[in-house]
This record gives sequence, structure tokens and C-alpha cells, in this order.
Amino acid sequence: MKRVNFSTLMAASALLITGAVQASSEPAKLTQAVDAITASWSSTETNLERHDLLAERPALIWLWAGSGYDKQFNSPRGHQLAVSDVTTILRTGSGEKSASCWTCKGPGSAKLIDELGENGFASRSFAEVGSDMTVSVGCKDCHAEGDYALQLPRPHAQKAMAKIHMPFAEQNKRMQGAQTCGQCHVTYYFQPEQANRVNIPWIFGSSADLIEKYYDTRQFYDWIHPISGAPMVKARHPEFEHWSRSAHAELGVTCITCHMPEQKDANGRAFHDHNVSHTWQNFDGACSGCHDSETQLKQQVANRKQQINQARTEVEALLVKAHAEAGALTEARVSFSEMGAALMDIRHAQWRWDFATSSHGVHAHNPKEGLELLAVAKRQATMARARLEVLLDKYPDAKVVYPDLSSKAAAHKAIGFDEAKAQAQKEAFLAEKVKGKWPSVTSLSQSQSQ
Repeated sequence: MKRVNFSTLMAASALLITGAVQASSEPAKLTQAVDAITASWSSTETNLERHDLLAERPALIWLWAGSGYDKQFNSPRGHQLAVSDVTTILRTGSGEKSASCWTCKGPGSAKLIDELGENGFASRSFAEVGSDMTVSVGCKDCHAEGDYALQLPRPHAQKAMAKIHMPFAEQNKRMQGAQTCGQCHVTYYFQPEQANRVNIPWIFGSSADLIEKYYDTRQFYDWIHPISGAPMVKARHPEFEHWSRSAHAELGVTCITCHMPEQKDANGRAFHDHNVSHTWQNFDGACSGCHDSETQLKQQVANRKQQINQARTEVEALLVKAHAEAGALTEARVSFSEMGAALMDIRHAQWRWDFATSSHGVHAHNPKEGLELLAVAKRQATMARARLEVLLDKYPDAKVVYPDLSSKAAAHKAIGFDEAKAQAQKEAFLAEKVKGKWPSVTSLSQSQSQ
């Protein structure tokens, strides 16, 4: 590890687009800088790599049964594909879901929220506003119209940053840059009492424990697990939360530092690469100020990822069995009052597991927190099974059948989900409502939108 040059690091981290493209008396050069930024943003449509995470880990289907995530769950792709991906994924069905599903997919959502209000927007259906999503994650999601000033256009994000006493307007450019990413790369839920508008649950704080406290205090659940009957809550990509408590955050290293490194245009003007992508290709510009060896750093991150994968696999195995055991007791008509403690253990264990693993880069962003969450989740899942074992002894008529999760198809069969039928319904929706009518989806090639 190199000795950190803090002045250099801070200067590099603070070089956001508001400072990287300086005001110029030469409009041609300024236009070229903007052209370079636009070209890098446009190139995200080539970031087509995607992994079927349910096929890689079929146990996810059982754990998320009834949530929507059990239907289809893929690794994220380039910003230019956000509108297409949310349109075509099975989770959004045939357009009947809330328009809130669009909230972070492009500037069209922020515009409509401004026009209709948060509740007015959320009360619309997904299909009703699809044609307004003309751009997929574009300039106005992060920058004020007409200049390069950073902005936080989504009300849920503005309120969230105020909850943790970090209002956007009072932050330096470095933190404002992180917050523009954090308005979407963050966990959230839909508020049922507010027309299902997006809310970030940071009333008590942004850690897994404090978010759990918020959910438990208001007795909120995202869904009731159809097998165990447990009232579940879903973590959704809490990258900002993990990063905010990391060593990188302490050093002022932000999302922009690693994922949008500084580049030079044809005139030598500095700008930040807007092809937001994996950071390894940016080692020389983003990492070498602190890390000597790319090979050594890659191995270190790979080791951490392996540790997290091993820990999560252990937790998933416990939770799979706990849901099955609770389901057997439910089938035997054991009362909720007797099962309540075990079901809450399942809820809490799966919440921590999900908070650790639904952030796709926790092994790089904050592996320490990820492993700590999984260790607690393992203890809670073990406690749930211990409580369930006592009840299974008490009610011998409850017969546990553990699911076959050897493949995605087997797991879908175990929860009674017909993927082919759901895909046919989706294709009918796309043919009738979307293709040729929703510009941001129609403009993509068939290979890009699959």
C-alpha cells in the first residue's frame, strides 16, 4: 500500500463535472468537451453484459418467493439500458405496477414528479407513463438544465439526505457527486399510505440495524412470504449506504473517483468519463494513487468476494430450511402467536443477508460491513431454526418438505411459478403497448433490449 498523498487524492476526487469542464471564452473548445462527455455517456449502450442471477443462485427464488424478484433478477447493465431493462423484466408485469418503478430510470420520471407531485406520479400505472420515458438515465438526472451544476432532482433523495443531516446544498462538490449517485443507488421502499411513492427509510439512520428499526416500528412489510408466512422486507441495492461507512468514504474517494475517472478530450480539457462501468479498467487513473499493484488489489478484492460468497451461501441454506420448516407448521395450522418469534428471526436474518448481498459490489465497497451483516444473519437464521425445531417436536403432524433448488427451473416449480406463461404475457404487453410507441425502448436494437 502506498503512502496516501491526501492533497492529490482530494483534488482528484473533487474534480467533478462542475469543475472538470471549466467555463471557457472559446465556445468551440467547450462544445468539444461537452461532445466528449456525451459520447462517453452514449457508449453505455454497449455495456450489454448481463448475468441471470436466479440461474446462478436458484435459492434466491425460494427466499424471494412472492416478492416479484423471484420471477427474474439480473445483474445491472449500462445506464442507456435502464429504461429498456425495467420495461422488459418480468417483475413489472404487463404495466399494471406503480409508476414508481420508473423513478430512477431517467429524467422523464423526475419531470413528471415535478408536474404531478410525488403521490400523483406514483398513483399512475407503469404503462400510463411509459411513453414519457424518452431518455434513459440522462443529463438532467444529475445536472441542472443549461449548465454543469450538480442537482438532486428527486424529492425522495432530497428528503433522505436531510434525514441524515447531509442536505445536498450544504455539501462540497465531492459529496454532492456521491449523492447524485446515491439518489438511485440506495435502498428504498414504496410507501403504501402515500400512493406507493418512493421513500428512503433513513428516519433513524442508514445502517441495516436502524432501517430495520424503522420498518419494525411502523410494522411495515413488503410482502408476506407465501411459504413461511413471515412478513418480509426487501433491501434494494444499498450501495450508497455501504460506501458511506467505508474506508474509501473516510478518504474522500467517491463513486465518481472509481467509476467515472477523469479523462482528457482532444484539446486536453479534463472531463469525467460518463460510461459508468466496472472500475478495473480505470486502475491507473483511479486506484494507483493509493495502491501499488493492480494484480495484488484484484486478488485482495477477489478474496473478499469469495469470503462474502461463502458466508452468504451458508446463510441462504439456513433460510431456505427455515422457510420450509415454518411452512410445514403453517400447513399444520400452528398459530402465528406461537410462531411469531421464529418468523421475526427469519425476517431479520433475511433482511441483513439481503442488505449485504443486494449491493452488487459490497466486496469492494465495504466488505467489512458485508461480512458483519452476514455473521449476524447466520446467528438469527440459526435461532429461527432452533425455535422452529421446538415447535416441530411439539406438532409431529407437521411434515417438512425441503425444496429442490438444483436449478432455476426446479426452484420456479417449487414455488409454483410458470416462467413461460409470464414471458408470454410480457411479450404480449410489449407488442401491444410498447414497441413503436415508447421511444427509449423502441430505439434500442432487439439484442440490446433482451
